[in-house]
Amino acid sequence: YPVSKGLTFIFFAVYLVIAFGCSLSLTKSYFKTLNKNEELKNTLLENELQLKIQELQYLKMQIHPHFLFNTLNTIYGLALTKKDSAPGMILKLADLLDYILYETNKNKVPLHREIQHLKDYIELENLRFGNRLIAEISIAEFSTDIEIPPMLFLPFLENSFKHGKSAEGILNIKWKLEIIEDQLLFLLKNSVPARKEILDQNSGIGLENIQKRLKYIYGEAYGLEVITTKKSYSVLLKIPINF
Repeated sequence: YPVSKGLTFIFFAVYLVIAFGCSLSLTKSYFKTLNKNEELKNTLLENELQLKIQELQYLKMQIHPHFLFNTLNTIYGLALTKKDSAPGMILKLADLLDYILYETNKNKVPLHREIQHLKDYIELENLRFGNRLIAEISIAEFSTDIEIPPMLFLPFLENSFKHGKSAEGILNIKWKLEIIEDQLLFLLKNSVPARKEILDQNSGIGLENIQKRLKYIYGEAYGLEVITTKKSYSVLLKIPINF
């Protein structure tokens, strides 16, 4: 009886040792697999982030040639007619190129620089339109340390000059910028001659790209509203300041 009791104890002890060893081995294997899964997850996230960054840069690069193509066409037309406004337009284009080359590589730029960029663009177009352009600009006071992604508003402004005009051949543009609580509100409205022109404004590389950029940068934390009537086309963009 004592011998059988001793053997039972030994078998039980061996069982416990084996069970503990198996448990320890399974635990090590579990954590090893968990670490590998975490590393794989981090690698996938990093690759996805790099792809988004590359696509974002590509979208920004697409906007620039579109803008330059339109502007150079305008300068070419002025040069052909030998208008005195051509040299001034070239200087404005030089300022805009300086902004594009040295500012848009940054993730964010000061809001006041972006505003000046848009004003330069309007002045550039004003040389082309002359008295056929009526532009109303309303910009509220804001803190100089506010920053936003570069070239965020230009496609909307480009589109207004490309498609906007009235039945009388006059282009009316209203640009309003204000800050309400923690949001920046950008409102752009232009006149249109017919319903067909309104529909055309929803197409093109510029607007498609800007919507993709907004999605990448802000996710669901932005608002974009397009309002069309028989005589006008409006875009209201809301973006968070501290994001």
